[in-house]
Amino acid sequence: MKNTAVTFREAKQKGLRQTMVTAYDYSTAKLVDASDINAILVGDSLGNVILGYEDTVSVTMEDMIHHSAAVARGAKNTLIVTDMPFMSYQTSVYDAVVNAGRLMKEGRANAVKLEGGVKVAEHIRAIVDAGIPVCAHIGMTPQSVNAFGGFKVQGKGEAAAQQLLDDARAVQEAGAFAVVLECVPAPLAKRVTEMLDIPTIGIGAGPDCDAQVLVNQDMLGMFSDYVPKFVRRFADVGTIMTNAYNDYHKAVCDGTFPAPEHCFKMDETVLSKLY
Repeated sequence: MKNTAVTFREAKQKGLRQTMVTAYDYSTAKLVDASDINAILVGDSLGNVILGYEDTVSVTMEDMIHHSAAVARGAKNTLIVTDMPFMSYQTSVYDAVVNAGRLMKEGRANAVKLEGGVKVAEHIRAIVDAGIPVCAHIGMTPQSVNAFGGFKVQGKGEAAAQQLLDDARAVQEAGAFAVVLECVPAPLAKRVTEMLDIPTIGIGAGPDCDAQVLVNQDMLGMFSDYVPKFVRRFADVGTIMTNAYNDYHKAVCDGTFPAPEHCFKMDETVLSKLY
């Protein structure tokens, strides 16, 4: 059955935990779609793990549309949520609706995600009113890394914790179907999860969230520039890939690849007639 924004939200009422991983291409999307994972996030994290940027700020709408469409061609049953990149919605409510529409029409997303709480509630409401499901994102919001002065846990002090609660209420009231909590102390994330009717999706926010999300390259050991504290590697695919590349190189150099079974045959009498 197709996972949708509605089924994702209903899971909370049923007491069911949900899972989300990132994907940025057709082949990975097909593998995720064949698994039990509920949702794919086409994250602007592609700036880091796919395009090699230092942060997500440089990611463009064209980048997100390109990768979202590729994922949509590979995932038929998994909910596809696509990030709205930096400055695609902050400039105005109008721009937010237009760019969300582009991600749905051109990127074939099932929903969009944008960062912020109270300050973007009006944007969320307008996008939802346009018939586009919205996943909110509060706590550590990577597009604001320069304002935060780095990647830091959010909500540790009283004022910051209260602001996070206010942000959570605001995005729910604006119509978001779910909210990502990133780098939030576990007790506070639990408080938010219990307070909201919509599901919380944790990343570095403890075990009490309704769902969890991880970057595909992080959980599979394919990205080693840095490893966040909250990441658990469920496989060391990066090492497997490197070993496979080395085995391929060795086989070519020692003449064992291509072997006869990898070659195409022909009538060799044809060769005698060539000049």
